[in-house]
Parts: sequence; C-alpha cells; structure tokens
Amino acid sequence: MSEKIRINKYLSASGVMSRREADRFILSGKILVNGVTAEPGMKVDGSEEILIEGKPLLKDPGSVKRVVIAYYKKRGIVTSTVNQGREKNNIIDAINYPDRIFPIGRLDKESEGLILLTNDGSLVNRLLKGAGGHEKEYEVSLDKEISDSDISLMAKGGIELIPGRKNRPCKVRKTGPCSINIILTEGINREIRRMAEYYGYRVMKLKRIRFINVTLDGLKPGEYRELTDSEIESLI
Repeated sequence: MSEKIRINKYLSASGVMSRREADRFILSGKILVNGVTAEPGMKVDGSEEILIEGKPLLKDPGSVKRVVIAYYKKRGIVTSTVNQGREKNNIIDAINYPDRIFPIGRLDKESEGLILLTNDGSLVNRLLKGAGGHEKEYEVSLDKEISDSDISLMAKGGIELIPGRKNRPCKVRKTGPCSINIILTEGINREIRRMAEYYGYRVMKLKRIRFINVTLDGLKPGEYRELTDSEIESLI
C-alpha cells in the first residue's frame, strides 16, 4: 500500500478491528507505530511496524482464521475492551479468549444474553450498518402489566428516542401480563429501555436471545462457543 490512510481505517480494512474500536485503542495508548504512540488522525501505508497491545500486526491479516464467538453475557458485564478500573468486569476479561477479539455491537451493563465477538473488523462494520436491517430478538420483563394498545404503539415506532432520530417499526408481542418479546432491526443505544420508559414502563429484565441466525441455544450464562463456518456464512 503506497497511499497513506488514517490508521483506524487501515486497521479496519485489514480485518483487525472496527474503526470505532481502533479509535478506542488509539486514545488509550495501546497502539504503537514504529515505536511511537499512535494518535487520532495518524496516517500509515502498511510498511510501518504496528504494535497493538505489544503484539505486532501481521502484514497479511487475511491469513488469520476468522473467528466469531457467541457469548452469553451475564448481567453486570460491560461490553467494552477497556478495563473498568478496579471492577474487572469488561467483556474481554470475562471471556478470557486466547486471541484478540472484540464485540459486534453492544449490550448494556444491566442487560444479559447473546453478543457476538470476532477478530474480523470488516465483519463488525458489515453487521453494524443500520441499513442492513439485521434482526435482534429480546425477551423483556416490565414493572407492571402492559396494555395491548401500548404494544401496538411500540410496534409502530416513530418515537424520537434520541434527539433528531426516530426509531423504526419493530415486532412486539405479549408473552405474559408483564412480559414482551421484541425484534429490532436497528441499533439505537438502550432503545428498548427508552421505548418502555416513553410509554410509562420500566424494564426489570432484558435478555437478547437472537442475533440474525445465531441464538442462545445450548449456552449458559458466562459460556461461549465458536460459530461454525456455515453459521458465519449464513450470518453475513
């Protein structure tokens, strides 16, 4: 590569991590370029020696076997690769996988359930694009009985949950007096909690049970498994 590009874009194009994850690593001083701590906006052409947490970036990242992991995140685990101070509860520490991996999307600290992690940055970018309409399914327990009219309103979407952005229509069905099943196709931060609060409910328990074709089946809290090649192909 002769033309220089931003290092976060280079790492993402190499399949090492997403741009967002690269930015986090850069800001935390975990990336060195020719012995110098990388800075936001730094440009590289691929000829440099790049160290990520002391480990050299392979010149041919494509030769590394792609790994995708399905993990059952417990409540209290933070979806971050960064240490949380004294509280050793980030998702990377919790899994303790032998190779460098990073999460595809997020699941807030108070939620539990399925989250995927991978060593392929290009896959992260592809699956996190909102236009992809990828389904994510959740089981939700509320603090009080929910009415059929509120379920219909939730399903219609169109609520401005964050300034300047309205949520998409989604699938909502009642599974009990105080429980619902929701299928989303976007990634607004804390969307279900914000949506419930909008209609006067509080989420007591939230569990993601499916991401596209991958489910929690066979996993207990804190366990993970590697996806098969056929599952990965179906996923993308």
